[in-house]
Amino acid sequence: MSVRAADEPGAYSIERPQGGSPFVLACDHASRRIPRALGDLGLSEADRAAHIAWDIGAAAVAQRLSAALDATLVLQNYSRLVIDCNRPPTAPDSIPRQSGGIPIPGNAVITEAEASARQREFFDPYHAALGWILAERGAAGRTPVLIAMHSFTPAYPGQVRPWHAGLLYHRDIRLAQALLPLLRADGALTVGDNLPYAMGDLTDYSLPLHGEARGIPHVGIEIRQDLIEDPAGQAAWADRLATVLPAALEALTARR
Repeated sequence: MSVRAADEPGAYSIERPQGGSPFVLACDHASRRIPRALGDLGLSEADRAAHIAWDIGAAAVAQRLSAALDATLVLQNYSRLVIDCNRPPTAPDSIPRQSGGIPIPGNAVITEAEASARQREFFDPYHAALGWILAERGAAGRTPVLIAMHSFTPAYPGQVRPWHAGLLYHRDIRLAQALLPLLRADGALTVGDNLPYAMGDLTDYSLPLHGEARGIPHVGIEIRQDLIEDPAGQAAWADRLATVLPAALEALTARR
């Protein structure tokens, strides 16, 4: 059983594989692409363009940031509706049957073989590529710093989200603690501390596996989507992060 046709893009893309920066960027929800074999999953075009399918603006910010820092970037090339690359494959929402209150008809009944095919063709290659890049850096004596790039909706049912951005972490707080005051130094910004989401083993996969388990500095960066929907906003946030991330790493290094 195969889900991705031979003429369709691979599971991931890598930009600047030989980047000179210690930062390695990951964008788990970069794309809203659905392989032809799955059709439209029973969703309207509007739903397939919405947050349930991808993190709007996150890939564009990550690409600009990659260029500014000369940092390697790994992008997932398919929608989280196919399989979510930031969920453990055993999680109930790894292949979501509904998202944001919207049913996903094409995911309503998934056999074990179908789920395994999606994991094998999209999930596993993406994480293998990210893991290989990080391992190669470590083997060369270059401690990598992993940044997971995401975006979030301005509102969630029953809640208007006031944060312009949020930093996510779990057991390892080092980089988040160094970065948070630098972002908050801009008085115009409201920056969440493990808000609007908190990272955990059941709700996240990339940073627990590739960051915590390796013992390397890491942080998740969430940016509110209405701030990065257009090129001007994407450029502004990439420029901001290109300034504060090296400063945070320098502060973190000085503490050792």
